[in-house]
Amino acid sequence: MAPLLWSCNQKEKPYTKPNVIFILTDDQGIGDLGCHGNPWLKTPNIDAFYQESVRLTDFHVSPVCTPTRSAFMTGQYPINNGAWATFKGRATLHENTKTIADIFKANGYQTGMFGKWHLGNNYPSRPTDKGFQKAIHHQFGGISEITDYWGNDYFDDVYFKNNTPQQFEGYCTDVWFNETKKFIKANKNKPFFVYLPTNAAHSPLNVAEKYAEPYKNLEGKAFPSANFYGMIANIDENIGQLNTFLKEQNLIENTIVIFATDNGSQFGNSPDNTIGYNMGFRGQKGDLEEAGHRVPFFIRWPNGEIEGGTDVNVLAAHIDLLPTLSNLCGLTLPENMNMDGIDLSNAIYGKSDSNTNRTVFVHNNQDWKPPHPTAKTCIMKGNWRLLHGKELYDIQKDPLQNNDISDEFPEVVHHLLSENKDFIEKAQQREEYNNFAYEVIGSANQEITKLTIQNAIGDHGPVWKQEQIAKGIYNKNNQYALEFSEDGKYQISCRRWPRENSGSITGMPKTNPEYLFNYKTISPDKIRIALFGETYEKPIHADAEEVLFELNLEAGKTLFTADFMEGDKTYGVYYIYVKKLI
Repeated sequence: MAPLLWSCNQKEKPYTKPNVIFILTDDQGIGDLGCHGNPWLKTPNIDAFYQESVRLTDFHVSPVCTPTRSAFMTGQYPINNGAWATFKGRATLHENTKTIADIFKANGYQTGMFGKWHLGNNYPSRPTDKGFQKAIHHQFGGISEITDYWGNDYFDDVYFKNNTPQQFEGYCTDVWFNETKKFIKANKNKPFFVYLPTNAAHSPLNVAEKYAEPYKNLEGKAFPSANFYGMIANIDENIGQLNTFLKEQNLIENTIVIFATDNGSQFGNSPDNTIGYNMGFRGQKGDLEEAGHRVPFFIRWPNGEIEGGTDVNVLAAHIDLLPTLSNLCGLTLPENMNMDGIDLSNAIYGKSDSNTNRTVFVHNNQDWKPPHPTAKTCIMKGNWRLLHGKELYDIQKDPLQNNDISDEFPEVVHHLLSENKDFIEKAQQREEYNNFAYEVIGSANQEITKLTIQNAIGDHGPVWKQEQIAKGIYNKNNQYALEFSEDGKYQISCRRWPRENSGSITGMPKTNPEYLFNYKTISPDKIRIALFGETYEKPIHADAEEVLFELNLEAGKTLFTADFMEGDKTYGVYYIYVKKLI
């Protein structure tokens, strides 16, 4: 793709490739900003950035985090890249999927990622496997979740630095921004691409009291949570400090900075919309209504003359980030990217755009099975919003989506359903739609593969909090898509507790912070595993911390299952560690 802008600035000689910083916050909705009219929340630094940016005012993501992140990273709809849910084996990018970081890296950029990944915990889907030369992140969907390092609570936590656990000092959001600044300072003489996806303001709502205190008196009256607003206030403070840092490093003029959020608000408004602020729209995180997926998108680039507080009201989406930045930065793309997104450069520059009549698809499905063609969908075209394949709304005339007008405009419903049918039929031909992303065992790139019940495939509701493991919650999800890289002898360790907080399967962990969790014992007497058509069982001996299986296996792909067995009851093993012995 040819560069769009490098020779268009006639006031000075052509400049070098722009740096890029993409800030993506978690669970912060369209109304959780002062610049969007929130009457209580103070975000002065984001508001200042808003004034300096071009704003895409009709920008859409997915209603939950993994699919949004997969679309931003690949330029493909989640249904096309296979990462359409937040668990159950569908929160992982496939091995051959190219990401935005791969593209920037191939074009000579230094690439760094700091924060929440949620697109794969193991090789070949970790940030460092997907184009990031430096990555500091927590594991899976959030701090204190089952897959995360045990005992993390947002303060002084253990994160993974290029896949090695390391203790960090300070609040999580502060760590992500501080490590970003270190990376930029070390690479300021080269073009860099930074992906800065904060886990805030995702639950649990932990933040220093000084940030939440200004909102305490209105908690439960005007909005649901003072801590939620406090977490956003901390993000805002860090964005202000990052902006100051860029000025001090003489980088602000030629750095593209983008601010967006990953889905609708989780705690900015109440479920019944009686308190909180949603910018006049209905919905929150997980919803197909407008505020479930319509989010802020601000972009600034002084050298590229993208600044000045301009609103652009064209239908845009997460899939557009990669093609747009590729053009703005003059990147060469491989031929097989198969992107669904479009280049929004002309729209950002206020030029006529032939893609204003496009259709955007949202398919929301928190399951390992492919999304239903119409249930839990929102199909968008212009001001039309078709929900669940049957409810039609004009979002401009009816932002709260109170009046279903499908009977008045049957031809619109028919047209949108026809487009969706074509879209689904094409998706169904893709490998990512029909197959899981396999976690590769025995590769030199990862010595030990950690599996957790949080991402186990199955038809039961998820378990996702460390607290649920501490309470001994039973869950029948028990299956994982694995690829053994070569013939050899493999060791499979089945455990209740993670290795960093080990303890007996039927007892307590060695470190037992009662203030953190209410611990309970479980009583399985055997563990059963199955893979490659064979089943193996072993007893759980008294005080055993793990049950080990050592198996000679041939290279290949398999669906692996692991269960605790307790009388007539079976339920998924909580933690599994797999490695190649010889």
